[in-house]
Amino acid sequence: MDILIYSPDGKTAAYETGLAEHLPQANIRGWQPGDTAPADYLVLWKPNAEVLQPRERLKAIFNMGAGVDGVLGSRGEDAHRLPAGVPLVRLEDAGMADQMAQYVSAAALRYFRRLDDFDAQQAQTQWKFQKPNRLADFPVAVLGYGTLGAHVARALKTFGFPVRAWSRSERHDDSGVELHHGEAGFDTCVHGARILVNLLPLTPQTVDVLNTGLFAKLAQGAYLINVARGAHLVDDDLLAALASGQIAGATLDVFRTEPLPAEHPFWRTPGVTVTPHISALTLRDETVAQIAGKIAALARGETITGIVDLTRGY
Repeated sequence: MDILIYSPDGKTAAYETGLAEHLPQANIRGWQPGDTAPADYLVLWKPNAEVLQPRERLKAIFNMGAGVDGVLGSRGEDAHRLPAGVPLVRLEDAGMADQMAQYVSAAALRYFRRLDDFDAQQAQTQWKFQKPNRLADFPVAVLGYGTLGAHVARALKTFGFPVRAWSRSERHDDSGVELHHGEAGFDTCVHGARILVNLLPLTPQTVDVLNTGLFAKLAQGAYLINVARGAHLVDDDLLAALASGQIAGATLDVFRTEPLPAEHPFWRTPGVTVTPHISALTLRDETVAQIAGKIAALARGETITGIVDLTRGY
């Protein structure tokens, strides 16, 4: 069994060592320019066109992340680069779900408990009571109900928030989260929400989804938490919504250009919290274990989960 690993920075040694521990019988190598040798499996992150050229014996491509826009492109434009008939497999959780739930819960509770207001008062040395918010008046809408979205929605539910969630196709569970799906269910999910959490996959259909039209459907003075992809958000629309008061604050962990350029207004706009794409970091040990387990399953002729539907982009 031959496994080829690619990373744009060329730092594959730790993944080579980790996979070798799980799959000692495999021949594992890091990709070098000009490498066209056969491989049974590709393990990669943000590949170039050369590494994706057709390769003899290739059975599957594993993406070292949950989002596959780094392989397919934000608008699916690079899907044609994939070797025909070879499945693309995305990462499922691998330690990210708990991190994401912590990050989103922290941001939501900060808004609900008015901690930004108290920070502003502290800067003015003001000791002043602020009327508490009521949970019933703070519905949360979560866009995206996959592995991460479901975990986040359930975590928010434990704090007592009324939580709605939207997915493209119908989902069922007993979490107590109010579930909506499809085009008809989208407006119902977001209408009047005080907090909007974006965890959608980035596909041609979801590019620019966080825009003026969507913001207008939220409650006046709503809050945005974007932890999916920067290309979901129309930056100028958010700045306008903040200026008008339709959006009271935004926690942004992802951006169209990363690192976020120093001249970008998000750095200096009141009400905007910027973090450097750290809401849910890919944990190497968990990632290696998951990929190795799926490679072993395929080698045994078993089916695996996480195969990307290229027509949907996730």
